[in-house]
Amino acid sequence: MHDKKGSQRLSVERLQQWEALGYGMFIHFGMSTFVGEELPAGGFPALRYAPDKLDVDQWVQVARDAGMRYAVLCTKHVAGHCLWPSQHTDYHVGNSGNRTDVVEAFVAACAKHGILPGLYYCSWDNHHDFNSGLPSRVGWSNAYTTHEYRDFQMKQVKELLTQYGPIAEMWIDIPAFLGVEGRLRQYAQIASLQPDTVIMLNQGFGNGEKINKDAWPTDLAALERSLPSNGGNHSYYNSWYQLDIPGHGPGEYYIPGEVCDTIGREWFYKEGDPLRSDSELLAMYLLCRTRGCNLLLDVPPDPHGLIPKETIDALMRLKRNAGTFS
Repeated sequence: MHDKKGSQRLSVERLQQWEALGYGMFIHFGMSTFVGEELPAGGFPALRYAPDKLDVDQWVQVARDAGMRYAVLCTKHVAGHCLWPSQHTDYHVGNSGNRTDVVEAFVAACAKHGILPGLYYCSWDNHHDFNSGLPSRVGWSNAYTTHEYRDFQMKQVKELLTQYGPIAEMWIDIPAFLGVEGRLRQYAQIASLQPDTVIMLNQGFGNGEKINKDAWPTDLAALERSLPSNGGNHSYYNSWYQLDIPGHGPGEYYIPGEVCDTIGREWFYKEGDPLRSDSELLAMYLLCRTRGCNLLLDVPPDPHGLIPKETIDALMRLKRNAGTFS
């Protein structure tokens, strides 16, 4: 424990409670599962999403049985299709091949199985672009969102945070597209609606040695497909950062790290995508835990709406191999 309070919004004690969770499941499921593309265009009909054996409870049971203590569900990805019946678009599960409100089912399953629920929302949307400058048009480094899109996102995030009860972690992906003002508004909205939630604005790739200015403000540091530093001035993830925030001046901030990576190679299920070997998964897990980062391991359900048996078997072997570290 540290005596320092830090300049961050949440207390060090609250953030260390989140760190104590250690291991969670990332769940990428949606339109991309059915079209076979991670970053599809936004024109696929809503009916293309059609899981025939959808079992959200199974997902959360698997997380629990694997030794995970929290889970983060991807509610809307680049395709723009929403896993809840949003009032602000008709591109959602209510008009799809399976009308289950997946967000509602997920939060209920988490409560049933003792898993803390988190929700993911992507700021890159190929369906609801509202004349934004998307990467396919202007290139990745020049991409931006319009005021109209940012208002749309705020309305949808409000739905997610007011209709389903307490959410332990709110994950905003591609926050750079929102711009400085958009990120400040989005962070403030989440903190206002659910003050106890831990907010992740994804800073992308990196080993956690610095905070990306395009992901500020944030309560957590994402290490996407990366591992915490094993060199430089420390051999473990150091949650304390010296930051000079415009309008606030310099300060010391406690910002825990979360590694997000996949059990295979793809974020969404893809036929033939090989799972990582047992030794690779164990190394990923142990490096995260011994270097002081949470591991959010992506475990994608298949087009039936189920986590496949071979994936479950790999998770159970990882639990056994990790032993006392679980």
